[in-house]
Amino acid sequence: MAEDSDAEKTEDPSSRRLEKAREEGDVPRSRELATFTVLMAASAGFWLSGETIIRQLKHMLSEGLSFNRQQVMDPAQLGAGLLAQFLDLVLTLAPFIALIMAAALVSPMLIGGWLFSAKAFSPNFGKMNPLSGLANMVSVHALVELLKAIAKTVLVGAVAWAILSTQVDDIFTLLLQPPAASGSHLGHLLLITFTALVSALALIALIDAPYQMYHYAQKMKMTRQEVRQEAKETDGNPEIKAKVKAMQREMARRRMMAEVPTADVVVTNPTHYAVAIKYPENSNQAPIVIAKGVDEVAAKIREIATANKVVIMEAPPLARALYKHAELGDEIPAPLYTAVAQVLAYVFQLRSWYEDGEIPPVYPDFVDVPADMDPLNAEASA
Repeated sequence: MAEDSDAEKTEDPSSRRLEKAREEGDVPRSRELATFTVLMAASAGFWLSGETIIRQLKHMLSEGLSFNRQQVMDPAQLGAGLLAQFLDLVLTLAPFIALIMAAALVSPMLIGGWLFSAKAFSPNFGKMNPLSGLANMVSVHALVELLKAIAKTVLVGAVAWAILSTQVDDIFTLLLQPPAASGSHLGHLLLITFTALVSALALIALIDAPYQMYHYAQKMKMTRQEVRQEAKETDGNPEIKAKVKAMQREMARRRMMAEVPTADVVVTNPTHYAVAIKYPENSNQAPIVIAKGVDEVAAKIREIATANKVVIMEAPPLARALYKHAELGDEIPAPLYTAVAQVLAYVFQLRSWYEDGEIPPVYPDFVDVPADMDPLNAEASA
């Protein structure tokens, strides 16, 4: 059952999956909505400027069929006249064409947005697979597209029949009108019919647009296995990450251990904690913590300190406080200045005694550590 659950697309698509699909040119699109937008813009253009365009075209046609003897005898004038007529045609149709182009550019913004993807132009031989094509033909999406095409045909046919059936008398009166009047009347009837047919497509577009968005959302859904695989690719394999972190900790521990021989003193608990302290000479810095650890790490610090003749002092409250409140490479906290000064004073006196052989220093029986800095006291209070 778990395997079946992992194979089902039940998870919402991740932002990375959607972004990858967009890079490949795969976004939700509604061809019906785009077609309706462009055709409706054309219909609006005809209503707004149709008479002006027809009048201009009649004028240009009249001028284009009129030649004088000078134009016939001079090819240069004939070419200039044709160029002028072409420019007039462009200027006449420019607003209408601009309106259609604007609609074509705006329609993608309604669903999916503008998109240019170079990957969409690259050949995909998987689409040429006959088995994939057969599977697409018998899919639910193909059935919906078939039903949509049938509905569109029936709807457009019904609207066309309804419009034409109400205009039968007007169509027959065209035969009795003069050519100019009948032509204008016919154009008006065709424009009404065209607008009605385009308006009928609005119903198809209103149904198709939400369906395409739903279909795209279903197609982009992911299985649980895909989610886990993507998480591995994005964040890295958890096992590898754990190994990397372990290696980083080991390298940091080795660097820390390499600093222990340079310490001035190692303060211990005596067995559970060990903190190595170094006082930088000829500087205004406070003593710094160069190594610290508990249990096995503490034992290793003591071992290295003993091998390198670093002084080891038992001061449990100070060891616990330094381990809790001081980070590697940082100066010791200000509340511990007095306690650390007591320890370092003994260490420096001990060095002088080793070198000069005078009176040995007195081991400090008490190290002044504030009660609130000792984790053991804090736990007892809690």
